[in-house]
Amino acid sequence: MARRRVSARHNAPRVSAIASGLPAAPLSAATRRSITLLSLATFASMVAQRICDAMLPELSRVFAVNLAQAAQVVSVFAVTYGLAQLFYGPLGDRLGKFRVVAFATLGCCVGSALALLATSLEMLVFARLLMALTAAALIPLAMAWVGDSVPPEQLQEMLTRTGLGSTLGIVGGQLAGGLLTDALGWRWAFAFLTLLFGVVGALLLLDWRRQQAAPAASAAAAQGVRTGFVRQAVLIITGPWSRLVLLLAFVEGAAGFGVLAIWASHLHGSLGLSLSVAGAIVALFGLGGVVYMAVGRHLIRRFRQHALVLAGGALVGLSALLLAFTPHWLPALPASLLAGFGFFMFHNTMQANATQMAPAARGTAVTLFASFLFLGQSVGVVLAASLITRLGSGAVVALGGAVMVVVGVLFAWLLRRRDAQRGL
Repeated sequence: MARRRVSARHNAPRVSAIASGLPAAPLSAATRRSITLLSLATFASMVAQRICDAMLPELSRVFAVNLAQAAQVVSVFAVTYGLAQLFYGPLGDRLGKFRVVAFATLGCCVGSALALLATSLEMLVFARLLMALTAAALIPLAMAWVGDSVPPEQLQEMLTRTGLGSTLGIVGGQLAGGLLTDALGWRWAFAFLTLLFGVVGALLLLDWRRQQAAPAASAAAAQGVRTGFVRQAVLIITGPWSRLVLLLAFVEGAAGFGVLAIWASHLHGSLGLSLSVAGAIVALFGLGGVVYMAVGRHLIRRFRQHALVLAGGALVGLSALLLAFTPHWLPALPASLLAGFGFFMFHNTMQANATQMAPAARGTAVTLFASFLFLGQSVGVVLAASLITRLGSGAVVALGGAVMVVVGVLFAWLLRRRDAQRGL
């Protein structure tokens, strides 16, 4: 009896929140501060990923190369980013997730500074490769740290905060790339990145040192160690449902995020818009994602997963078709906004299924999902840039939207069949 009283006392917050139905104990100010800093890191990671989209025509002009060659600054980043995801899970478990995020952010600062000083396209591509190697750690390890540090009843809310940072990063990257390139030159975009990563990295490092000084924090961090990454990865990849989810993630990355990289270039070339205006219009894609995150909880409660992916894919396809062939820039505004809303409706459902691929190896599963997504993005960028010269940018944008419609229909059918097999 005494032993049971001791156990209850030690677990009082968790028991009172879950078993008794009372509100969960609020997170400490220190934990909330750490999550805010991690959200800034995920924001910076996505800004780095999308900042070159709107500057591709300018890089093509400055370095006297075609658009497909200039697109290497996007495709090389995406390939490296996707592959590096595979290594950060075990590294974060061994060295500490928050610690790796802090030093990786400072590493991004170094890569951005090198890009700022680049005198050739080759040097710029190399700098982007270094940035991708370090930026790849930020989003997955930030989510993993939150998962380790936040009680289950508050986890979804806190993960939404880090997700909001990455979604806003899409908006910030498109805007910063277009505005700074148009107004001051492409180097200023990387000067902004250098400052952003430097400030966020320094704040993360200070917060990590604060955590090290707290015994409870280091003890909690030691509880999340996982082993057998390679074995878990093989089990996930060989699973029938897991293979389907990973394959669809690859196609989603190619048709969604990959083709998105040329949207600003298309608007610039077909409608004669400035890079800053084109980048601002495409930035509405990210804003559409923010809108979905605000209302997504209500949609998820009302509709089944197959309905969400079907509607999401259809919205992306119709919006891409409108943006591809509109003779005026005004319809591109709602098209970009709705495309982002639909894409994140689809993507959020994909993420939910990725977390359920292997409940016993959830971290590894999400890492593999991210790798396939960003590898698909790199393939999409290369294909889109190469097809522009043959088909035109409008046809390529429309083709990307059509693929998203097909993927939405296919995934909806797979989800309905799975639910029928489960008797749901």
